[in-house]
Amino acid sequence: MSQREAQKSRVVLVTGLSGAGRTTVLKMLEDHGYESVDNLPQAMMPALLQSATATQSVSLAVGVDVRARGFNAGKMAELIDRYRQSAEMSLHVVFLECDDDVLMQRFTETRRVHPLALERPVGDGIQIERLALAPLRLCADDIIDTTQMSVVDLRADVVGRMALDGAQHMRVRVVSFAYRGGLPREADLVFDMRFLRNPHYDPVLKPLDGRDPAVAAYIREDPDFEAFYDRLTGFLSPLLPRFRAEGKSYLTFAIGCTGGQHRSVHVAESLAKWLIAQGLPVTVHHRELGVMTTASPLPM
Repeated sequence: MSQREAQKSRVVLVTGLSGAGRTTVLKMLEDHGYESVDNLPQAMMPALLQSATATQSVSLAVGVDVRARGFNAGKMAELIDRYRQSAEMSLHVVFLECDDDVLMQRFTETRRVHPLALERPVGDGIQIERLALAPLRLCADDIIDTTQMSVVDLRADVVGRMALDGAQHMRVRVVSFAYRGGLPREADLVFDMRFLRNPHYDPVLKPLDGRDPAVAAYIREDPDFEAFYDRLTGFLSPLLPRFRAEGKSYLTFAIGCTGGQHRSVHVAESLAKWLIAQGLPVTVHHRELGVMTTASPLPM
């Protein structure tokens, strides 16, 4: 990264549906050194962005909300397009998305009133807000669907996308999961391990998981494993530099099996080690085990 790039101010605009996690993401950015501004009247937004272009190396997170005085998504999108041309500032827009039924459940559980519903049903407020925010969704750099995400999942996603550890190179997240629990919505590529022999049916291996050496040996003894794994890494090898060339800063590979405990976990661990050997920082998330680890390549 050049000195000029390092001196650029970083501005992240965080917007999206009420209840989808916007405030949570702003707090995460604050935890990583960003100055946070929320619910600013829209008329004041140009002055805020202009001050960011005039200040070197500031990191600013701005909440963009339908509740803001004078909110107009179309005009905000025009403002975003204008400041994306600035040579002094890096502007990134994050949009938080979520399914309607999950949003309604969240509002019910917290007993909050939707800001656009008031005396109307929550579902009406959600639909009104979707229409109001449509121009911002179209111009977003990242759309994060939090429907199936815990706070831990969301933090891992945001840290990776925003390179909040200071790294400016491409990061990869490898997620193991159970198909019965649904596909990870954030996945860029999904690989199915259900064709491999299943340790679940071995009474000794059943209580263990794919990180255990005995389980790993059992899976690797499958006559199709070695050829499959070579093809998997051979498939990904030419894609990684292409993703980098396209400016992709964050990738998620999802590895699934029936229960998310044995086969997907072992392959996810193996793939993570291979990715680290390619020089990439990797976060491994075993969704069904509730385990997450992060590792970076050793310095040369």
